[in-house]
Amino acid sequence: MPFEFDTATQLSPTATPGTFDGAIHPGWDINGNANGGYLMALAARAMRDESGRPDPISVTAHYLAPGPAGPVTVQAATVKTGRQLVTMTGSMRQGGRELLRLLGSFGDVAAMSGGYQHTTLVAPDLPPREQCIQHSSARATVTVALADRLHIWFRPEQVPFAPGPKSNIAVIEGWAELADGRPFDMLSLLLVADGFPPPVFHLDMPAGWVPTIELTVHLRGVPAPGPVRCRFHSEIVQNGFLQEDGVVWDSNGQLVAQSRQLALLPRS
Repeated sequence: MPFEFDTATQLSPTATPGTFDGAIHPGWDINGNANGGYLMALAARAMRDESGRPDPISVTAHYLAPGPAGPVTVQAATVKTGRQLVTMTGSMRQGGRELLRLLGSFGDVAAMSGGYQHTTLVAPDLPPREQCIQHSSARATVTVALADRLHIWFRPEQVPFAPGPKSNIAVIEGWAELADGRPFDMLSLLLVADGFPPPVFHLDMPAGWVPTIELTVHLRGVPAPGPVRCRFHSEIVQNGFLQEDGVVWDSNGQLVAQSRQLALLPRS
């Protein structure tokens, strides 16, 4: 049987070059609106296939409208083909409405790996998963169907929606793994980059739907098999917008993805 993520991002090329038919599948949503990372992965799959390169390296999406379940069309076009990278644009439409517009670079990470490396980022020292608290839509103020597809285990002291006073520290750390055991690859890391609840839920503000305006994900490497450990944090809430940064490490402690998004404050 195919994995759920592969089925939910399946696309079929049409007779028009660079155009693919697909669908937003139910079950990858928050309160009926598809998760932004899932939408990015669905569109990036078309861009990757059209580019002829195996890996997304950097993908930016601007979200123009919510994405309910239903048929979609994705258009992908080449901006420039270089020796290492192919730059692509993408657009996802549902009916006559454009849902998101994307720009991305695609390449072959295996061919580009090696050489000088340096980072000061350190993976969080998380408790084992059995000592963490698994994400459940029962704790949320909205229906989080995504929690049944992407399993998340929070550091116990950082569980969103927990009773009692809020910490006022906008940080969430935890483990993530696809529910059916599918190994992560660079495409599914796009889902993880937007899969955790917003860290601002730890601030003294009402929780609710947080519409993403723009999301950028940098893919740093092919993840080793096993769950990934993640850290998401926000430092800026201003003028009705929030910023969220994320870092993802694989089971070997290798940094595999970074993200930044701009979003609107929670809405009921």
